[in-house]
Amino acid sequence: MAASCPLIVFDLDGTLVDTAPDLITALNYVLAREGLPAVPLASARNMIGAGARKLIERGLEVEGRAATFDDLNRMTADFVEFYADHIADASRPFEGLEAALDDLVSRGYQLAVCTNKLEWLSRRLLDALGLTDRFAAICGADTFGVSKPDPTILRQTVAKAGGTVISSVMVGDSGNDIGVARRAGMPVIGVSFGYTDVPIVELKPDRLIHHMRDLPEAVGELSAVPGHI
Repeated sequence: MAASCPLIVFDLDGTLVDTAPDLITALNYVLAREGLPAVPLASARNMIGAGARKLIERGLEVEGRAATFDDLNRMTADFVEFYADHIADASRPFEGLEAALDDLVSRGYQLAVCTNKLEWLSRRLLDALGLTDRFAAICGADTFGVSKPDPTILRQTVAKAGGTVISSVMVGDSGNDIGVARRAGMPVIGVSFGYTDVPIVELKPDRLIHHMRDLPEAVGELSAVPGHI
């Protein structure tokens, strides 16, 4: 393992924090303004992960609706305004997260966030949950002008956190996370408790965990594999 700055880079929604309740509440707020019925939380969880605009598009598709570019812009603005005011009403870190982060830091790792959420919303959420100071960098879809799975966002997040790709690992819950890690040349740990329309096991992450308490062990296993962290 490179000694300079071993780094763990996390996705946010569905990986660090269970944000689905507040995201779907915001989606249903927008749908209600359009005269459409609410989508149930259980069935809407896997719509999350590609940003607010895509979430709205997927919500409209449930009712067989489409929207113009301008209408989507308007609905996305409504979504963001509402969501920002309710960002941590029900969102909570996944069980075992803070203990896992403490363990990783005690082993000498730094931590970062790479998400398709807007950076300012990500920071507002992490601020509300008392997690912001744990991360050397928090980067969103607007930070560098690109989104996952474009590897630029991950490589730039690593650089901003003071790390190197060769000494970093990605942790995420969806195809965007697996894809961005593969394209950046970085090992990836998948979590099975997040939001994905394709089962995470089918995406073949280097390691798969089912609870945050298992994360430090998975990182340790990857650090022992030649060519990994």
